[in-house]
Amino acid sequence: MVTRKSPQELAVMAAAGRVLADVHQVLAEAVRPGLATAELDRLAEAEIRRRGGLPAFKGLYGYPHTIMTSVNDRIVHGLPGPRTLRAGDVLSIDTGVLLEDHYTDAACTWIVGGPEAAPPAVRDLVDATRRALWAGIAQLRVGGRIGDVSAAIAAVGDAGGYGVVADHDGNELGGHGIGRRLHEDPMVRNRGRAGRGLRLRPGLVFAIEPMFTLGGTGWRTLADGWTVVSADGSLAAHWEHTVAVAEDGPRVLTALPGEAAATA
Repeated sequence: MVTRKSPQELAVMAAAGRVLADVHQVLAEAVRPGLATAELDRLAEAEIRRRGGLPAFKGLYGYPHTIMTSVNDRIVHGLPGPRTLRAGDVLSIDTGVLLEDHYTDAACTWIVGGPEAAPPAVRDLVDATRRALWAGIAQLRVGGRIGDVSAAIAAVGDAGGYGVVADHDGNELGGHGIGRRLHEDPMVRNRGRAGRGLRLRPGLVFAIEPMFTLGGTGWRTLADGWTVVSADGSLAAHWEHTVAVAEDGPRVLTALPGEAAATA
């Protein structure tokens, strides 16, 4: 069921979004060669709790960690552990915050050691995936359709020649509604037709999350039951924000420092 959020609920989600944005900033500053992804997990949990939130992922659906760390050909849902990061690795960090029974969800992709540690094609992949996120966000306007978001995301990926991760072998990866549950209806696909799907109204909140690869669109899940990797071994990037539909345009509840919280 698709639910619209009240002003009070949106205020709580905005507070949770600010916590999540702060934590992502701390994690971004901590990423460096030689660091184990488990250390990032411990840091994220401590920072979320210090700010009054709860780790949204930990224990949900049986997931054992606070963050998901997807490195190189890992598209999403990678498990943190003893693996140490190397310069040039493509690292996606996905995590969420639960505050007063409301969820927010966001993901960022960083090149370990800084953008200069990777070749131009890799830097372009990360940048294009982030641009697709904002292209999708820009379509979250009253009166539009959820298909407008999907079409905008895919258009950026197609223009760059990237693999747009959407559906594969009858399974789908993409964004979703969010609120009192981490995953609510509807699913927000990363490929779709403009003018189709749910009509957008004030109070709807979505997690928008494009995933692109340098190769094909196929994927498989590893034996751990969580980690999704590109079928052809190509590098992947993943960006995500929690965004509310408002009368005056999209409101990005998890905007990072330097990003616009509102899209006029």
